Amino acid sequence: MAVLVALGSLVMTLVGGWAARRVTDRLHLVLGFAGGLMLGVVGLDLLPEAFEAAHQDWYGVPAALMLFVGGFLLAHLAERLLALREAEHGAHNGGGTRELGLGAAGAMVGHSLADGVAIGASFQVDARMGATVAVAVIAHDFADGFNTYTLAAGLGNAHGKALALLLADALAPIAGAASTLLFTIPEQALGCCLGFFAGTLLYIAAAEILPEASHRHPARSTLLCTLAGTALMWLVIGTAGG
Repeated sequence: MAVLVALGSLVMTLVGGWAARRVTDRLHLVLGFAGGLMLGVVGLDLLPEAFEAAHQDWYGVPAALMLFVGGFLLAHLAERLLALREAEHGAHNGGGTRELGLGAAGAMVGHSLADGVAIGASFQVDARMGATVAVAVIAHDFADGFNTYTLAAGLGNAHGKALALLLADALAPIAGAASTLLFTIPEQALGCCLGFFAGTLLYIAAAEILPEASHRHPARSTLLCTLAGTALMWLVIGTAGG
């Protein structure tokens, strides 16, 4: 049942990627909207789920929050290492930005894999909880597909690579759900993973996607798109939760 439900995630992810591809002549708006969607996913979906699932503290700090900070710092470290390597090779052709785009899209694939694991783990509790989690996941997978294609293609990567990552993102929830058929996922471990992915995606949105959107075309319309993306995720998550 978990794997069959995850097929809905595949469809919604591909639809989101298709939508992102159709508006490539408005990349500043696409990036602004994608940044807002990512902020909404992190702040309104991933973090609450992580805190709810990870019932433990590390030296007085919630484990999910520690891993959230760790994911943020790891993304920052990866960016710095890319920048240093680019400087050492004297590269000024935007290659580092392309690699960062691939890394960002890869993080979205990891997030989608965790979504599939969440679906499968919730079905291990009971069917009703599994259905509730599945509705929430499928509802925001449109944003995941939109973001994955935008992150890869919008930051200078070839169309083929962007499509390959979009397909990987679409298949990831199915793989995650299928993996839970082999073993039982501890709830605390799942919460910690969600916290880590939340930190990674927040750094990408705040440090890369939103500045890139403003750099391409600094305008109030870009800011409005960011606000619209965040508001949309609020409505989607609120509707799914209700």
